[in-house]
Amino acid sequence: MQIPTHLAIIMDGNGRWAEQRHLPRILGHRKGVETVQSVVDECLKLGVRYLTLYAFSSENWGRPQDEVEALMGLLGSFLKKELSQLQKQGIRLMAVGELDRLPKSINKILQDIIQKTADNDRMVLNLALSYGSRNELTRAIQSLGKEIAEGSLRVEDVTEEAIGNALDTQAIPDPDLMIRTSGEMRISNFLLWQLAYSELYFTEAFWPDFSRELLYKAIEEYSIRQRRFGLTAAQLRSEDSIPGEGNH
Repeated sequence: MQIPTHLAIIMDGNGRWAEQRHLPRILGHRKGVETVQSVVDECLKLGVRYLTLYAFSSENWGRPQDEVEALMGLLGSFLKKELSQLQKQGIRLMAVGELDRLPKSINKILQDIIQKTADNDRMVLNLALSYGSRNELTRAIQSLGKEIAEGSLRVEDVTEEAIGNALDTQAIPDPDLMIRTSGEMRISNFLLWQLAYSELYFTEAFWPDFSRELLYKAIEEYSIRQRRFGLTAAQLRSEDSIPGEGNH
């Protein structure tokens, strides 16, 4: 089974999972946290090097205030409890998004854990928090525009590489596989630039029901796909036949 180097997941369906059971939506989010812990453990065992989880979008700020507050509380609790486990497992925590929009107390905890786990090298757990890809791209373009205005960057130097380096995810490779739960078949403003050549996988399961078996099923599906990156299958076969070259 071919393991993706970078796996990205849109964790969708917590609220609907709870509503189907006539439970408060927050209980679905709490159950979803348990799934996060399970998936992180499985990805570590499989050898996934980077795991990006879409935890809270820019648009989520528009949800009912009590739900937003409950979600921030869950995030804070998760972070506090996970530090020792991250250290034990050698997992480095990273985060992308407009982190300054998070409550100061939550952001402080987050930054503290990011700093304390910076030297861990078994796997990177990257949380997309207060994240929206259009916002990320806008900020990147503004940053490059400022450099041009200041004279430190030429217009012709605004390459794909320069744009990539201006994004929040500059330190990690683009995802090989993106999974979305809950049956919704869209990417919802998530890693629009980075997902250009990623394999996409959609499952009907709500996030709280996303099991080890479903994770393996997604990766098995990924393993049998041929990633052509705009080339033909014949070209890839030709590359594979040349010693020292292959389909990367």
